[in-house]
Amino acid sequence: MGNFYTDVIEKDPRFDGTDRIADTALLEPSTRQRVEAIIAEAKSQGIELMIYETYRSQARQLQLFKQGAARLQNVGVHHYGLACDIVKCINSEPSTKGDFSFLGTLAKKHGLIWGGDWGDPSEKHTFPPYVHVQRCSLKDQQALFNGDWYPDQGYDPYAA
Repeated sequence: MGNFYTDVIEKDPRFDGTDRIADTALLEPSTRQRVEAIIAEAKSQGIELMIYETYRSQARQLQLFKQGAARLQNVGVHHYGLACDIVKCINSEPSTKGDFSFLGTLAKKHGLIWGGDWGDPSEKHTFPPYVHVQRCSLKDQQALFNGDWYPDQGYDPYAA
């Protein structure tokens, strides 16, 4: 039995590419719905957001690692359709400037882990990507990376 990763992502022609991909079709459906809800709620609060990156290949991950833009040398949760980088939209251009704590609040409300605190605000993190959200707890990441587990529609990363 397959899952979104094996049925959609692995079959996508961009699977091994190095380009940045912002296509929401490569977000697992429950993750996509949550990301869209965050963007809609932010807009209702007067904050214009845009999806900057959804899927990320191993080749792109390595490229970002070598540039110092990523801490992981091997693919992370983006590779599985379970993560998204969401940035502010300023004059139709992506921006990572300013405070993104609002994204943490919205992510948690919509059942996603925010890279600013990785789901645990009490723990100090050394490399917080403030524009990152994901539907996978840190505890479950290794099983995801090993191919032993993929979340179902009802998965809640905060309950994991």
